Amino acid sequence: MIFIVVKFQVKPEWTDRWLDLVGPFTQATRAEPGNKWFDWSRSVDDPNEFVLVEAFEDDAAGPHVNSDHFKKATQEEMPQALVSTPKIISHTIDADDWSAMGEITIN
Repeated sequence: MIFIVVKFQVKPEWTDRWLDLVGPFTQATRAEPGNKWFDWSRSVDDPNEFVLVEAFEDDAAGPHVNSDHFKKATQEEMPQALVSTPKIISHTIDADDWSAMGEITIN
């Protein structure tokens, strides 16, 4: 599985509109074959930072970055709302879903 985390530093005037801006991109990506999840969160320390956690089957990330909705979002829509280039971690990992956290057990 390809596991990706991206941090987006959003301009303050776009913070309240960010999820609306990326909404069509999010829905299109979630509908892609091979997408496992595509989930947005907002930093509790910095209200202008959004974190995207996404995962794809090993062979699905290539078609994702070559899709029309990816190009439109990353080249036309998102840049206007960003302070800086997003930071990314992308790795292929030996997993196919989330695992239970061993340090906490709920009975």
